[in-house]
Amino acid sequence: MSKVRANKVAEQMKKELSDIMLRGLKDPRVKFVTVTGVDVTGDLQQAKVFITVLGSEEEKEASLKGLNKAKGFLRSEVGKRIRLRKTPELEFEIDQSIEYGNRIETLLSDLNRNNDSN
Repeated sequence: MSKVRANKVAEQMKKELSDIMLRGLKDPRVKFVTVTGVDVTGDLQQAKVFITVLGSEEEKEASLKGLNKAKGFLRSEVGKRIRLRKTPELEFEIDQSIEYGNRIETLLSDLNRNNDSN
């Protein structure tokens, strides 16, 4: 399977998962969740879904547990919407890139302030 096809499927999955989480998922643990990316393997068997969650670490873990419990439902709904012969297995992971970027920005600001004061 081509990488172009995998990327197209990943983009479609991202869009559909976001919509399902917003409108069709009723688990109270899953709130303030944003799908930031989906990485699909070339053979379309696995999909790693990157999410961000607004809230504390406990809320992040609760949202992750809720999503893991709803994997079957989410996979089924995505399969219906994008009409794949076999929908990839879903694996959810908290996206740390925003926090990482914020940390780098803070460090750079601190360095700037230290250089300005010298």
